[in-house]
Amino acid sequence: MSETTVAVEVSEKKLLPAVLLCFFLGTLGIHRFYVGKIGTGILWLITLGFVGIGTLVDFILLLIGKFKDKDGKYLKNWT
Repeated sequence: MSETTVAVEVSEKKLLPAVLLCFFLGTLGIHRFYVGKIGTGILWLITLGFVGIGTLVDFILLLIGKFKDKDGKYLKNWT
């Protein structure tokens, strides 16, 4: 069996500001505006982060390194 490695593209956006924005202003979608997801940022703003559930999901995704920016690149770098 051979192992294959998958190259993961890393975003230029930093993870620490996104986590902090999500934690403190997540229901307003500010973290989504930060990573360039304007459309879903507006949706989060209107629905208050889908009544907090979407914000919680985003926060968990950020912490485990599975949140992507508008270009589909993962936020991995903390600083």
